[in-house]
Order: sequence, then C-alpha cells, then structure tokens
Amino acid sequence: MTRRTWTLLVSLALAVALGLLGAFATVPYVALRPGPTFDTLGTVAGKTVVDIKGTQTYPATGHLNMTTVSVVDNVTLYTALALWVSGRSELLPRDEIYQPGLSEQQVETQNRQMFRDSEANAKAAALHYLGYPIDVVTGQVVSGGASSGKLAVGDRLLALDGHEVRTAQQAVDLLAGSHPGQQVQVRFQRGDTSPQEATITLGTGAQSGRGYLGVGLTEKPDVPFTVTINLGDVGGPSAGLMFALAIVDKLAPGPLVRDTFVAGTGEITPEGQVGQIGGISLKMISAREAGATVFLVPAGNCAEAVQRIPGGLRLVRVGTLADAVHALDQLRDGHQPPHC
Repeated sequence: MTRRTWTLLVSLALAVALGLLGAFATVPYVALRPGPTFDTLGTVAGKTVVDIKGTQTYPATGHLNMTTVSVVDNVTLYTALALWVSGRSELLPRDEIYQPGLSEQQVETQNRQMFRDSEANAKAAALHYLGYPIDVVTGQVVSGGASSGKLAVGDRLLALDGHEVRTAQQAVDLLAGSHPGQQVQVRFQRGDTSPQEATITLGTGAQSGRGYLGVGLTEKPDVPFTVTINLGDVGGPSAGLMFALAIVDKLAPGPLVRDTFVAGTGEITPEGQVGQIGGISLKMISAREAGATVFLVPAGNCAEAVQRIPGGLRLVRVGTLADAVHALDQLRDGHQPPHC
C-alpha cells in the first residue's frame, strides 16, 4: 500500500472520528430557547389560570401572557454550533443552570418552589395594591434559633418593640440596626387567640454582627376569598408580575388591556417591586411569535432588551406593579407609557 493511500485512509479515519465526536460528545453548556407563553387571563388544560372564588370579579379581555424559556441539556458540539448560528438560542455554562452537587431532580424541585413563591408573592402584591389587608406570618421557625419555643409556624407578627409590622420587609428593616444578644419585644397572634407578647433575644445569622429572630417571614392576604393559580410544569420565579396583573384585572372594575395582546415577565416582591430576570431576549421572541404587540420589561432588563427587539413589539418599562398598571391604563387610553 502506497504512502498516499495510507495518508488518505488516516485522513478519512480522522474525519470520521471528528464527525462522531461532534455528533455525540456533549459540551459543558446548556441551550436556552424561547419557551411557551400562557395567557394569565385565560385557561390551560381546561382550568382557569387565575381562578378567584368567593368575591365579585370583573370580565377581563385581551391578553396578559407570561413567558418562559426552555432549557436544552446534553448539548453536542454540532448542536451547540447550530443553535448558536440560529440566533434563537443562548448558550450558558451548565453550572449556571444545574448547580454542582445538585441532581437535575433537585434543581427541578428548586425551580418549582421558586414558582410557588412567585405565585404567593403575586397574590400579596396584587392585594397590597388593591388595598386589602395583609398579614405577616412566620413561614418557618429555625430549630434552636432565637424564636424556637416562643414563635410557631403560622403566627401572625403584629409589632416589634412597639412598631407595627405591616409587611415582611418592614420587619427586616426594623431589625437592620440590631445585634446578636439584643432583646426585642415581639407582639404576635396565634390562631384566633388574643395577641401575646414575648421577649426574644436575637441570635446570629447570615450577616455578621446583625441580630436575627430566627424565623422566615411571609405575607398572607387576610381576605374572605381564595385566589388559586392553576399552571403546572412551569418553574422559576419570573411569572410573578403577570400573575399579579391578572389578579388586579379580575378584582378591579374595568379591563386593564381591553383588546391589546400584552406579554411580559418579571419577578415580584410582596410589596410589588419588579425584579430583573434572565433570558429576556428569548422571552420577547416567544411573545412576539404568540402575537404580542406590547411587552412589559423589568427596568433592570431594559438595557439588554433594547438590543434585540423583535419587529412589531413595543417595550414598556416597569419597576413596580403600580408602574405596570399605570402603563396599561396609558396604553388603553391611547397615551405613551414609559419605554426602554
């Protein structure tokens, strides 16, 4: 066999090996792609997405779509190149999505918990905005912590050192200048019993030198009706803003959007602050392809969003739930809302 033949055979073998490597060898990246959108004013699988029972609701028209991003794992070299060239995907190091030391199942559990938290925050934010009373309650009591044996899960926190507590953030702020070992008078209510008081010696926590009650606080609307969000198999915290808007739309007279197709995204706190999220450009793509003409963008995402606006999509900047409601009012009345 001649040298030339050997060279051709070796070259062919290398080409085959490289082809197989590119086709089957995975890279340490995941691909993010535009995911499905869901109308928070509509139904999914026969269930009303935002279902309110026990009080008067008002007809809601148009669309308030939440948006998602799909994650593609086990990406091969060729797939990664194809997705990158397509312009409809983003590649991220796998460790940014699947934390080292956690299984995929544990990550999915975390995402589902964040989604449940976003639902609770959306309810609190919407009812805060509409003026309904909100209770600050203990969601967990740290075993062996400062409040162990004195506070219980579900206790309603009324005051700290005589200062009335109306929001979870207010309780955090009241303890901002405290230190471990400092005593605090806590006024609380357990179930339907009369309010009680307890003296709690603050302990240590994540921030050195700061005093901690050793409880996790959450906000629970004190209303005689129920708000249920029916949307399974979706993870992450970024649907909060759109859920909150749907609740406001159904509980307040007059449609927020009328016939406009509005989509958006954004984490939300119980106080109604809207936080930035990941995958904004991909969510705008999915929104536009679903038919949206207006997209609500968290203020912190505006700089990124304006670089890749899909044609025909109008970006509206929001920093709070109140901002979003006001912007939708302006759009409905033919005025110009704040934009990115």
